[in-house]
Amino acid sequence: MEHRSLIHLLCVLGVFQKGLTDLIRTQRTVTAAVREEAGFRCELLQSKDVVQVTWHKVLPDREETLASYTTRYGKRVNPAFKDKVGFTDAGLQNSSIFIRNVTEEDEGCYLCLFNADPEGALTGRTCLQVYELHEPVLHVRESGSEETVVSCSATGRPAPTVTLTVLRDNVHFPGNSSVSVNNTNSTVTVTSTAVLTRLHHMDTEVRCAVRVLSAPQKEEVRMIPAEVKQSAEGFNEDSGSEITRFTIITTLSVVLPFCCVAAAVITVLLIRRHMNSRTQRDSEEIMVSPQTTEHTQETKTPVMHQDNENLRKRTPPEKREGGENPEPLPEIRRKLL
Repeated sequence: MEHRSLIHLLCVLGVFQKGLTDLIRTQRTVTAAVREEAGFRCELLQSKDVVQVTWHKVLPDREETLASYTTRYGKRVNPAFKDKVGFTDAGLQNSSIFIRNVTEEDEGCYLCLFNADPEGALTGRTCLQVYELHEPVLHVRESGSEETVVSCSATGRPAPTVTLTVLRDNVHFPGNSSVSVNNTNSTVTVTSTAVLTRLHHMDTEVRCAVRVLSAPQKEEVRMIPAEVKQSAEGFNEDSGSEITRFTIITTLSVVLPFCCVAAAVITVLLIRRHMNSRTQRDSEEIMVSPQTTEHTQETKTPVMHQDNENLRKRTPPEKREGGENPEPLPEIRRKLL
């Protein structure tokens, strides 16, 4: 009989304690990233005669007081946590605090205690989970002539969830392999990989989403353009050829006018140079010609005079006078008789 009475008393006390706990609204779990800020809030669902509100951190062997609030003394923070803990909202029916620059050592459970009269301490409990998550890294590389390997890596603590999806023709292809590596700083790197068969005439969207616990996910999206491939006739087989053709035409439209202008300028300069050279040569000939002519005449005149004299000496007298042979002298004629 006594044993049954004791069990009944414990059940009543348990129900009473559970009822007191249900009077406080709070979050069971709070998540915060490393070096960010974590917030806790407790609120009484029924109005009580509260004289003091205190916040504690649960340690393995004890509870450590972080801060307190009373109407008489106001807000107080334990000097050991002056640069770590602060009040967001202070009151006797609700209370909120925050922890700055959270680290792995800040993980654990925290208590908010409403000291009411005559109920005693009404307690709410919230546990903090600290996580670390870096931005995802997306890699795209070719493997052979007809395959493309897409991989996404993310590092975090605890191990992140990496979701790799490939969208092609509105069809999703999830990553088909995943590898985890434990790092020395307690973080884990997870890599998800998908092998795709490359298809022409088709762009491919790759999306990588990573998440840790209930924290907001981080995402990276990349578009893999369709492969540009030429057929045996030399024509492009996909829409990418239009872009290439447009690029070539644009380049030629800019380069050709420049080349034409440059050629025209060079031609004009060459013509001017040739004309200047010819003009200079003509002027030099004009300046030299009179002197040369006079000198030639002076040089040739004595020679011609001497030649004429020699010619007259060699010519017989009868021919020099241009007539018939004259009659022989009388003395010569007598001798002949």
